[in-house]
Amino acid sequence: MIYFINNIVAAAKKYGFRDIHFDFEYLRPEDREAYNRFLRKTRDRFKREGWLISTALAPKTSAEQKGRWYEAHDYKAHGEIVDFVVIMTYEWGYSGGPPMAVSPIGPVREVLEYAITEMPSSKIVMGQNLYGYDWTLPFVQGTTAKVVSPQQAIQLAAEHNVPIQYDYQAQAPYFNYVDQDGKRHEVWFEDARSIQAKFNLMKELRLRGMSYWKLGIAFPQNWLLLVDNFEVVKRPT
Repeated sequence: MIYFINNIVAAAKKYGFRDIHFDFEYLRPEDREAYNRFLRKTRDRFKREGWLISTALAPKTSAEQKGRWYEAHDYKAHGEIVDFVVIMTYEWGYSGGPPMAVSPIGPVREVLEYAITEMPSSKIVMGQNLYGYDWTLPFVQGTTAKVVSPQQAIQLAAEHNVPIQYDYQAQAPYFNYVDQDGKRHEVWFEDARSIQAKFNLMKELRLRGMSYWKLGIAFPQNWLLLVDNFEVVKRPT
């Protein structure tokens, strides 16, 4: 463990990092306390350097939630140990599953409302996808949906002359089309309305902020909306 931590410290100093973020997924349930101990050791080491430490957490709704994603992620302990957490509140609709909103507002709210019972809201960062998926219908287990940016989704709807609909329960846009081979498709993505719903939730729960996955995907509406909702201050590096 010490060797691993020393390697992280060396890399952080070399590249000038000031926040060290741990995204350990699919840990064994029996490694829960070992992971907590590791985080405490790294926190103590990083504090001597003046760095922040943060972690990614699977989207849980209870401390007892079962599943290989969840059991080793201890919300209460992370809230006590690290400076902030990024909760991965996306991928309900995912590339290997049936079509649905990627980050429907109801499940997102449920996760975050549980999280604030385990840690201060000022330590919680909401995870937000900047992408959508294009599924071929009917969905067949083992097939993979295509990733699309919000801009690509809009262009796709225009090319096929189909209306973009909005699911007010999920707070997410979607549409259906038929491709040149006669195959039916269903597309779910993000737009200004769906992001505004997340911004509103973030403000309501007084969260620390939002973390995007993945950067570099074309979604200009998001950045305009961000400036419209918040005073953006760029800190010097």
